[in-house]
Amino acid sequence: MRKIYAGLFSSIDGVVEAPDQWQPSFDEEMGAALARMLDGQDAVLLGRATYSEWAEYWPTSTDEPFASFINNTQKYVASTTLDSVDEWSNSTLIKGSLTDFIADLRQQDGGTIGVAGSIGLVRSLIEQGLLDELTLMISPVVAGGGRRRLFADDSALTKFDLLEAQPTSSGALIATYRPVR
Repeated sequence: MRKIYAGLFSSIDGVVEAPDQWQPSFDEEMGAALARMLDGQDAVLLGRATYSEWAEYWPTSTDEPFASFINNTQKYVASTTLDSVDEWSNSTLIKGSLTDFIADLRQQDGGTIGVAGSIGLVRSLIEQGLLDELTLMISPVVAGGGRRRLFADDSALTKFDLLEAQPTSSGALIATYRPVR
C-alpha cells in the first residue's frame, strides 16, 4: 500500500502559512530533508490554493531541480471550487469523496504520495486518518498572529509518535511524526 507523507515549514508557534515571510533561513539540512521527502515520490496531492499559486509559477520556472520534479510528477488536486486543472500538465482534479479517492490511489502501484503546502488538505488528511507521516521543519521564530497554523484552536486531540528529530545548523528542528491510530 502506498504511503502519504506531508512536509511543512513551521514556526515555534505553529504557523505554517507563508514561510517565505517569517522563516529566518533555509539551511543545508533542510534541503537534504526535502530531497529525502521527494525521493520515491511519484504523486503529489495539492489543495486549491497551493495548486492555483503553483500552476502560475512552476510550469515556466527554471528553478531546478524542483521545477522538473513538480512539472513531471502526477498532481492530484483536492478542490470543491475548481472546475478544471487542465492548464498544468499531469494534473487531475479529485472529484467526489477525498477519502474514497485516497483509498483507491493508495491501492495503485507506485511510490509515495507527497502533500505539498496545502494546510487545509493536510489537516483533513490527519483528521480522516489518511496521513502516514508528517515532517515539520520548525524554525526558531515566533511568526505571530494573522497567519494560519497547522491545527485550529478547536482541533480534536490527536496523538503522534516521534520518528526522528534532527537539529540543524540554523537552529531549526526537523521533526518527523507518525499519527497514532
